[in-house]
Amino acid sequence: MQSNYAQKLQAGVKFPNIDVQMLNGDMKSLGKPENGYDWKLVVVYRGQHCPICTKYLNQLETVKASFAEAGVDIIAISGDSKEQLESHLEKLDINFPIAYGLTIEQMDTLGLYISDPRSEKETDHPFAEPGLFVINADGEIQIVDISNAPFARPELEALANGLSFVRKNDYPIRGTHR
Repeated sequence: MQSNYAQKLQAGVKFPNIDVQMLNGDMKSLGKPENGYDWKLVVVYRGQHCPICTKYLNQLETVKASFAEAGVDIIAISGDSKEQLESHLEKLDINFPIAYGLTIEQMDTLGLYISDPRSEKETDHPFAEPGLFVINADGEIQIVDISNAPFARPELEALANGLSFVRKNDYPIRGTHR
C-alpha cells in the first residue's frame, strides 16, 4: 500500500551526505561548510527553465554578505545538466558555488517535492521544487523549508537576519517536539 506521505527531513537531524558535481569537475559535499564558515545554506532550485529561480539566485547574490556576516557559507543546486547550468549562467549574476545534476534519488533523500515537466519546452527531466536547508556547525539541520511551488520561498534578507539572531543568541533548533 502506497503512503500518501512523503518522507521529509526533520529539523535537528544530521544533514545527509550528498556529493554534488561542480562545473569545474570538482565534487563537493552539499552540506559541508567551506571558505572558513561553520554553517551552510543549501538552496535547491528548480532549474534554468524557471524565471523565479533566476530572480531568487540573483537576489541571493545581493544578500550574500549578510549570510557571510552570520558565518554561513552558500551553495545552490538543481537537477539540471551541465549544459543547462552553463546556459543558465548567462542569466545569472552570481559569485557563489552552484552545482548541477541533483538526482531523483538525492531529491528523495532531501525530502523535496519533484515535478515532471509540463512540456519539452520547459525542460527534459523531472526536477526538484524549491528547497532550502541551513546546516549548523554540528552538521544538523537548523532550518528546513521545502515547497511544492516556485513562488513559495523564504525571503532571503529576513533569513539572513534570523540566522544572525540564532547564532548570537544560541537560539535552539525549532520544530523538534516530534
